[in-house]
Amino acid sequence: MLISGFTLFFFRDPERKTPNGDDLIISPADGKVFLIRELFENEFILDDAIQISIFMSPLNVHVNRIPISGEVKFLKYIPGKYIVAFEEKSSENNERKIIGIETGDGLKIMVKQIAGFIARRIVCEVKKGDKVKTGQRYGMIKFGSRVDVIMPKNKVEILVSIGQKVKAGETIIAKVKR
Repeated sequence: MLISGFTLFFFRDPERKTPNGDDLIISPADGKVFLIRELFENEFILDDAIQISIFMSPLNVHVNRIPISGEVKFLKYIPGKYIVAFEEKSSENNERKIIGIETGDGLKIMVKQIAGFIARRIVCEVKKGDKVKTGQRYGMIKFGSRVDVIMPKNKVEILVSIGQKVKAGETIIAKVKR
């Protein structure tokens, strides 16, 4: 009874009210922002970028949502380790699935689903060429993990801060500078 109750709680998938706006980038995950950093992204964006990392505890909703409308132009699975997801290096060392979305006007955004110490199963239900909409469900990471959103540095304004709690499909994390 306790195990089935936890399973129902963990796999819950509440409806979300996604804000409207082509210039909004929405959180793909429930959790807490624990890292915001600059980097050079060399696989899809190919430019200076900003990464927002969201830690999903086992108590968060684990359904992941699309942060911005566009087309899936990049998809990559990387096997790896299962170190704790809030370690900075887990973004490069842990098992992960990466999707790259390009908007109609050419903006490129990457989302990394990263397995953690407990989470050992990534579900990603999009494929290259899929047209996706902001707030659309696209997968989940089972039992706690991390999601990184990587955006071109000079094309976005970050609207969240470290320690802030975010909700998938609802919280605006950045705004596109157009």
